[in-house]
Amino acid sequence: MRPVVLAACVVLFAGPPAHAADIALLAAGASQETVSELIPGFEKATGHTVVATWATAPAIARRLADGEAFDLVITRADDIDGFIAKGRLAPGSRTDLMKTGVGVAVRAGAPRPDIGSTEALKRALLAAPTIGRSAGTSGDYIAALFARLGLADQLLPRLKQVPPGKQVADMLVAGDVEIGLQQASELIHAPGIAYLGPLPAELQKTTVYAAGIPVGARQPAAAKALVETLTGPAGLSAIRHNGMDPG
Repeated sequence: MRPVVLAACVVLFAGPPAHAADIALLAAGASQETVSELIPGFEKATGHTVVATWATAPAIARRLADGEAFDLVITRADDIDGFIAKGRLAPGSRTDLMKTGVGVAVRAGAPRPDIGSTEALKRALLAAPTIGRSAGTSGDYIAALFARLGLADQLLPRLKQVPPGKQVADMLVAGDVEIGLQQASELIHAPGIAYLGPLPAELQKTTVYAAGIPVGARQPAAAKALVETLTGPAGLSAIRHNGMDPG
C-alpha cells in the first residue's frame, strides 16, 4: 500500500479528534434555522458537539444574569455589547454574524393580502381580527410600530403574543391569529404558513445578530471554531438560505 493511501485510511478510521468538546450554545430564536442548518456539518468536521438552547433576547439576558454557564452566546449585537460592558462576555469577542428584518405571514391556504406599501399593510392589519407577534425583539417593535402608524387603539387589542416555547407560525397554523409578524428568518421556511414578505422598507427594522464568548467559557476554542463556520462560506450560504443577510 502506498504511504499516501495508508495515511488516508488512518484519518478515515481515527474517529473524532482528541480535543472534541461539547459546546454549550445560548442563541436567539431568529438565528435558529441558520445555526441548526450548519451544526451537523460542523460536528462531523470537528468532532465537537453543539448543545443548543434557543431563547428570546430577554430570556438570554436573564440566563446570563443568573450566572448560567455557556460557551457561546448569539443574540442582538447591542445586547452583546452590553454583556461585554457588564463583564459577562469576553472583551473583543463580539463577531457580527447575520441580520434580518421583520416579515409577515398568514396560514397556508388563507387569502394573501397585499403588504407591499405602508397603506397596503395598514389595510391588511385592520382587516385581521387577530394579529400574532413574538415575545422577543420583533414583538416589541410591532407594538411600537402600531403606535407610529396611528393605529394603536384599533390594533393593540387584537395583538396576541406567542406563548413560551412557540412561534408565531404555530399560532397561525392553529388558527389562533389571522396574520403574524416576526423576524423573517423565523417565518420564511416554517411549515403550514404562507410567507408574504418583509415589511415595507420605510417601516422595516433590521436587527443585527452577533456572537460573543462568555467570560469563563469552558470551551472557548471550540466556540471560536463554530463562529468561524458561521462566518465562512457554508455560513454565508445558510444565512441567505434562511432569509437573512450576512452581518
